[in-house]
Formats: sequence, structure tokens, C-alpha cells
Amino acid sequence: MAGKKAAKLPRAAYESELLRLQTELVKLQEWVRTEGARLVVVFEGRDAAGKGGTIKRVTEHLNPRVARIAALPKPTERQRTQWYFQRYVEHLPAAGEIVLFDRSWYNRAGVERVMGFCTKEEYQRFLHQCPIFERMLVEDGILLRKYWFSVSDTEQEVRFRKRREDPLRRWKLSPMDLESITRWEAYSRAKDSMLVHTDIPEAPWYVVESDDKRRARLNMIAHLLSTVPYPEVEPPVIELPERPPSTGYQRPPRDLQTYVPDHAATL
Repeated sequence: MAGKKAAKLPRAAYESELLRLQTELVKLQEWVRTEGARLVVVFEGRDAAGKGGTIKRVTEHLNPRVARIAALPKPTERQRTQWYFQRYVEHLPAAGEIVLFDRSWYNRAGVERVMGFCTKEEYQRFLHQCPIFERMLVEDGILLRKYWFSVSDTEQEVRFRKRREDPLRRWKLSPMDLESITRWEAYSRAKDSMLVHTDIPEAPWYVVESDDKRRARLNMIAHLLSTVPYPEVEPPVIELPERPPSTGYQRPPRDLQTYVPDHAATL
């Protein structure tokens, strides 16, 4: 029997806790940087499940030189002839880096499988090789975390309709998104098969209930922080130097440069 659906999280509580968690993410980042750790976070789930919004909140206050997002386009013709995992390996972190995969090698287990973009043999090979590949990453010292964002069919459709009506988000509604509506059960079967084959002790899947985006973001970030034993790194003491006295420099006349018009003054 399904449990009672939790009430939507109030915005004030959400924003307060989000700020606290983002502060902890900065501490995690500093530990990764100073210790030379390598952290990979995989975000997977159905279209409109809330992956992108969560990634945005995770990285909002992080240093882009330390934490970067890997959102790969469809493979080129050359990449199609490579070992399947090869193009993802190029984006794995070096020491002191965090990489967040906005979709990942699991495209083969989902979109490619359902839409027929790979053969049955390629799909079966992926299910066999993926656990081996991920064990290799973990054995080499990479911290690998995998999150599946779970959204209901009714909530997904609500979000699709909002995207259709919002000019700022309409670009998010792709033909592939629309196709996912008619292939809901096929995607469900593909997801179930993927979890059976790739939910391994070395790199387990963590499911994030995401009908409530606020809860999903907080729950995912809090869980990620709880899985990495990062001590707080003492920040260096920063002292601003004294500004030296002027040596006679004079700024050129303003009319020699082209300035952006003051649009704000028209508001």
C-alpha cells in the first residue's frame, strides 16, 4: 500500500535548509580540492524529473574550476565507433575535482534502449560491462554516487505543460520528451532492468522521490553530503594589501570609450 503523499515543503523552510546545505557543499568542495579527491555524481531519471534544477542548486555556490557539469550531446559518427564508455572517460575528474553528469553512460540503458538507438547486442553488452566499468572507477579511488530521480506520470505531464506555456523553458520540451509520454511503460521496464543489473554494492543506486522538487533537492544534497566523510578544512587567512599611493595615472576622457546604454534608468 502506497504511503500518504507528503505535503509540499514550504518555501521558507526550503530556502533556509538549502542555504545550509549549500554551505556544506562548499566545505565538501574545499575538502575535495585540498585532499585531491575525485567525486563523480550521476544524475539520471525521466524527462522533467528535476535533475537539472537539482544540479543547478548543487553547483550554485561552487567553484566552476573544481565542480563542473558534464552534459554530453549525442555522439558523433567517430564516437559511435569507439568503445561505448570512451567518451565519458574523457570527462572523469582529476585530483581535486567534482564532476556532475547530467545524464551519463546510462543513456544506453534508457533512451537508446527504448528508442532503438542501439542494437540488442550493444544493450546486453552494456549491462554486462557497466558494473565492471564502475568497479574499476571505485577501485581506482573515485567516489561514485548515482541518483535516480523518480517522478510520477501525472506530475511529469504537469511539468511538460508548464514548459510548453513558458517561453523561458519551452526549449526544454524536446521531441524526445514528447515521445516519452507515449512510451512510459517501456521506459519503466528499461529502468527496472537497469537497476537490476547495475545496482551493485560498490556503486549502488539511490532513488530520489521528485514529485516535490523542493524536497527532492534537499533530500538528494543531504544524502550526498552524508555519504562523503569530509572534515571541515580550515580556510586560509586572507589579508587585503594596502593600496599603494598614486603615481599620477589619469583615466582617459569618457567620450573616448563606448559605454553600454543605461537601460536600468528607463525602468
